[in-house]
Amino acid sequence: MSGAFRIVGTEPLLRSQVFDVERRMVEHDGSTFERDVVTHRGAVAILAINHEGEVAFLRQYRAPFDAFILEIPAGTLDVDGEDPLEAAKRELREELGCDAASWRELGIFTVSPGWTNQVMTIFEARELTMVGRRPEGPEETSSSVVWLPVTSIKSTLRREPAIDYTVAVALHRVFGTFFDLD
Repeated sequence: MSGAFRIVGTEPLLRSQVFDVERRMVEHDGSTFERDVVTHRGAVAILAINHEGEVAFLRQYRAPFDAFILEIPAGTLDVDGEDPLEAAKRELREELGCDAASWRELGIFTVSPGWTNQVMTIFEARELTMVGRRPEGPEETSSSVVWLPVTSIKSTLRREPAIDYTVAVALHRVFGTFFDLD
C-alpha cells in the first residue's frame, strides 16, 4: 500500500432530505484527485420474527427500480439524537405495526463504500406484540406486510429480481448458511 490519503477539501453538490452529495478533493502521493461522495446519517434494518417463527417482510415501492421490492423493515436515522436501537424500535412500529421485547444487534455494515459513507445497523427483534401500523409517506402507506415461514423464505427470495443486501445479511446472521442463495 502506498502513501497516506488525506481529504484536503470538500464542495457541496446537493442537499436532500435523506442524503447529501459532496465532491471531496483527496491528496495522495503528491497529487490530488476528486471523488463525489453521498453522505448519509446512517440507517437501521430489522429482522422481525414472530412467535410462530415467521419472518416479517415488506413489499414496498422503490423509485430507483420502479418496482415493488421485498425487504425487511428499515429506515434512516433521521431524528436528531436518536440512537440506532431507538430508530429500529420506531421503524418497527411504523412499518410493521409491532413492538418487540427482545432485541439483538446483528452488526453494523457499510452499504457501498465506494460512493457513500452510509452504514446500516441491523437488528433482530423477537417477542413481538402487534400495536398497529403507522406508515408514513406514499411508499410505506402503499406497502404490504408479508409474514413468511422460515421454510419458504429461500424459495420466495429466489423468485425476486434482486435481493436487498440487508435481507441477505440479516438472514445469514440469524439462520446461517441455510440462506446462501447460490
